[in-house]
This record gives sequence, C-alpha cells and structure tokens, in this order.
Amino acid sequence: MNYKVPRTETADAQIRKIILYVAENFGREVAIEKLEELERNLLDLGKYPQKGVEPRYLVLKRQGYKVLVLEKNLVFYKINEEKKEVIIYAVVDHRPDYLNIIRGL
Repeated sequence: MNYKVPRTETADAQIRKIILYVAENFGREVAIEKLEELERNLLDLGKYPQKGVEPRYLVLKRQGYKVLVLEKNLVFYKINEEKKEVIIYAVVDHRPDYLNIIRGL
C-alpha cells in the first residue's frame, strides 16, 4: 500500500529556493531535471517509507525524523503509520549544519 506524501510549506519553499538557484546558475533545463529528480525521490517515499536513514543527531532521532540522502540534498521526513503518510518537513542542501536548519521547523 502506498503512503501519501504531503509536504509542509517550509519544505515547498525550500524546494522552490533550490530550483531557482539551479535555474539561475545552471539554466532552465537543468532546473527542470533537478525538480523532476527531486519529485521522483519524494514520491518514492510513498512506496518505500523506510528508504531514509536515522539522522546522526539524537535530538532528531528522538523526534522521529528520518533522512533521505540525495546527491546534494537531505530530505527530512516523518512516517505516520496510522494515517499512512510520509510527511516531508524539510529539503536542504547537505553542506550546512542541518541541525540548525531543522530546529527552525
């Protein structure tokens, strides 16, 4: 059974920011490819909700987050078994300290 994959407003805003950055620096076609790849990976979580790993920070583990590691991004999500949902909370560049980013959610 597939899970629904809703996203928070924060996650949507972060995705827009990533795609705009790619478009400005690498062109429209590359940005479209990036968006399609990102969307595909997010939708895959509906089929494989355990695909991600536990975050390295204990505070995030305790809050129930999982992390999907992509080429240049990290996707933070939680699984709600009762509602059969994988909720996307954040999509961030993997280079900054992601604990500070996730605290802002």
